[in-house]
Amino acid sequence: MNSRFLPMSAAVGPSFSGGPLKRAAKGQTVVDASWAMSSRGDGTFDEHLLIGASAIAYASWVSGTVVGAIWGDKLGDPSSFGLDAIFPAFFFGLLLNELRSGRARGVAALGTAIALVLVPLTPPGVPVLVASLASLVGLTKRARAEVLERQEAEGAPR
Repeated sequence: MNSRFLPMSAAVGPSFSGGPLKRAAKGQTVVDASWAMSSRGDGTFDEHLLIGASAIAYASWVSGTVVGAIWGDKLGDPSSFGLDAIFPAFFFGLLLNELRSGRARGVAALGTAIALVLVPLTPPGVPVLVASLASLVGLTKRARAEVLERQEAEGAPR
């Protein structure tokens, strides 16, 4: 499941300023929601929005974990709250945001096709991992050149 962070990090990496170590440290802040929120829709990302949103998510996650560890047993049966629908709805919302571009729709279609072909042939988990390779379509030299040209036109740091 966490293999999704590989293509997400590859996508956001060129939008981070600084040298390799600084960009690698900033890459530790990549999570689904902040990654999607910081997308400018043209293949670039707002690094300050990504890092800020991740900091808020981190504080909320840690606080929620502490509250859950201390008082979680007082809630009763969590399944009675319908919380099982939150994660699929969350990822569906992220998907809708990302499907604004034609390239993203093509990558999603390719990944879906790969997964559907592999589901009956491979063990669970393998179709998702292999289908994530479709995200590499966006890493072509032409696609990276387009992103760099847009960044230079906007005066954004590399």
